[in-house]
Amino acid sequence: MITASRARRVLYGLPAPLGATWDGEGTNFALFSAHAEKVELCLFHPTEHHEVERILLPEYTNEIWHGYLPEVGPGTLYGYRVHGRYEPDNGHRFNPNKLVLDPYAKAFVGELEWSKAHFGYELGSDKKDLSFDKRDSAPGMPKCQVIDPSFDWTGDERPHVPWERTIFYETHVRGYTMRHPAVPPELQGNFKGLGQQAVVDYIKSLGVTSIELLPIHAFVQDQPLLDKGLSNYWGYNSIGFFAPEQRYLGPGGVDSFKEMVMRFHEAGIEVILDVVYNHTAEGNELGPTLCFKGIDNASYYRLLPDQQRYYINDTGTGNTINTSHPRVLQMVMDSLRYWVVEMHVDGFRFDLGTILGREKDGFNPRGGFFDAMGQDPVLAHVKLIGEPWDIGPGGYQVGRFPPGWAEWNGKYRDTVRSYWKGDEGLIQDFAARITGSGDMYDRHGRRPWSSVNFITAHDGFTLNDLVSYNDKHNEANGENNQDGSNDDRSWNCGAEGPTDDPEIKALRERQKRNLLATLLLSHGTPMLLAGDEFGQTQGGNNNTYCQDNEITWLNWEDIDDADQALTEFVRQAIELRGDQPLLHRYSFRDGMIIRWINPSGEDQTEAQWRDAGARCIGLLLERGEEAAYAIEHSERTLLAVFNAHHAAVAFKLPDSEDGSHWHRLLNTNSSDITAQDVTHDSGEAIEIPGRSLLLLGLAESE
Repeated sequence: MITASRARRVLYGLPAPLGATWDGEGTNFALFSAHAEKVELCLFHPTEHHEVERILLPEYTNEIWHGYLPEVGPGTLYGYRVHGRYEPDNGHRFNPNKLVLDPYAKAFVGELEWSKAHFGYELGSDKKDLSFDKRDSAPGMPKCQVIDPSFDWTGDERPHVPWERTIFYETHVRGYTMRHPAVPPELQGNFKGLGQQAVVDYIKSLGVTSIELLPIHAFVQDQPLLDKGLSNYWGYNSIGFFAPEQRYLGPGGVDSFKEMVMRFHEAGIEVILDVVYNHTAEGNELGPTLCFKGIDNASYYRLLPDQQRYYINDTGTGNTINTSHPRVLQMVMDSLRYWVVEMHVDGFRFDLGTILGREKDGFNPRGGFFDAMGQDPVLAHVKLIGEPWDIGPGGYQVGRFPPGWAEWNGKYRDTVRSYWKGDEGLIQDFAARITGSGDMYDRHGRRPWSSVNFITAHDGFTLNDLVSYNDKHNEANGENNQDGSNDDRSWNCGAEGPTDDPEIKALRERQKRNLLATLLLSHGTPMLLAGDEFGQTQGGNNNTYCQDNEITWLNWEDIDDADQALTEFVRQAIELRGDQPLLHRYSFRDGMIIRWINPSGEDQTEAQWRDAGARCIGLLLERGEEAAYAIEHSERTLLAVFNAHHAAVAFKLPDSEDGSHWHRLLNTNSSDITAQDVTHDSGEAIEIPGRSLLLLGLAESE
């Protein structure tokens, strides 16, 4: 039974901060809506979750509705009913029969239980005639929860890893822990499980510096996936930008996320969040009314100017968030600051980041969002990584983000994959990619670390599958294998999928080492997909967004000797990268000398650059006279020889003026770096085996 609002004393409260803010004596509620006519705050029973009271927010200041409730505190469940015009043709979709979530809610309780009541309209028999729907959606809606934000952060220190030393490790909270033998069953799939000491110690042992988590903001399970017995695994379907996803909380609630962050910080590891500020889970004009659509549709979303019933869909998900609106931009900025200040995260990777730079005239690297980020005293000092593409006009913006940002470099991924696959005509592009993609990033004072280099990511094949399948195998997704990319640039090495052929297995292991070594020797910021270090497979599925099961959960139980050898190779290659300043370049203007050497031991000629059949080249790195690179164990000169030919190539080593010897630092023909204590005379012709990589160092002469 709903109690009349006059039964409770309601004060005017304050228009800021937005959201539900407990001050120790009561809670202030504040909600932005420029076009609403009135707003009702709905309170719910703490355990049965039925509505017990509706309270009219008494004040409206600068387009913000607000009120203060004494003696209402943490644990209180609430939502809103927002009144206004239901005029879809004019962009307005108010419907007070639909309970809507607070965009600033710090926690949600209860799952979305899909029904027709979640939609603001009734669909006519002709699928076109839409009418106002009066069914109450509250019984099937999650509820917002007031939280106590206090937490003892004593002793927590941010790692502040320098960009040039950064190595990202991309993973998923559930996928990483659901099958981990060191994680107790009750902690599998949640933040406490990921923060277990054994898990943190393993990640630390790899040498990576920063764990990058797939979306952990509250998100919605798609009804079509549930109907097929599947679920939204990746989480790119956000509905709340301040609340952690309930399924990942586990014991301890919101504090469990903070405890996990502390565990990683104690190990010197940064926590980076993959965030989705480009769209929401409310879909297109036929989508549900869950939050923003029912609060102020015309403000929160980009609508077609001449047909405001419909949404601009540059994201491919049905809608696009309107960061051109000052209050929507404020929400995004407030969310980011919340995760830095209150939750102590160290940076963000922005899904479909090009969207955030879109203004009315298209993508603008000097647009409102980027300008706001650049001047913000909190956000300007954390790691910012953009996914520089979307599906809108001019959506591919690799290399065009503003100074201070890093970007996922899709050109690096495609070129390196194609090179080791054996494709022709790639030497010039390959050379540009492995030296920091200066053709794209050496401008406006940007640094080599601006290029986030990756071979694999959550979206696409794992490393094992990249060398084991020519084609995708997505049948389990229920879309007749029509979903997912058709351009993986993969090669199965002679058999599709698992095989017992020893030669094919050996070639696959070598190709894995080639790809990983290339990644870790390249200038730029490496990103490693979790599980690639031990050959994780998804059975050839390159679009596992809907597979929250053993297809995606890391298989810690079946790691064999070859997998362990690969893990050790990764550890040693990361350590090698850290020991050699020539490999983690900080600036394009550091005085480093870069030369490209052909198999004859001479500088690469123009004709050789144009030779489409060339697949072997040497990269010579030398410290310049003014470069401050003198570090113990480092070399004054490095030579990396890449041979993507199927056959061995004779390669003449460059001469040394003082007669120093070249010695091997890494050879992908073997999984054991430490067992390669081999020296060569300068000027000596050596054999580079087919499909292999060799790194040599020229030590200082004594």
